Amino acid sequence: MRKALKGGKTSPKLTSQLIVYTIATAFSISPLEVYDMPAEFVKDMLIIHMQAKQLEMEEMSKAEKSMTM
Repeated sequence: MRKALKGGKTSPKLTSQLIVYTIATAFSISPLEVYDMPAEFVKDMLIIHMQAKQLEMEEMSKAEKSMTM
């Protein structure tokens, strides 16, 4: 599991489970709802989540830098 989370090779089943977990957690919905979504929509939601997390990390980095100056 740790290897998969760090970008290592995984099985399709584990990859699917991680995607379902990520979407369900990020958008506070049931994993069963994720299974009912079209694959393209799930992909779009993962991209949105990734972009939001990257922006959050950038803002935290800026705030951290301004605190140390």
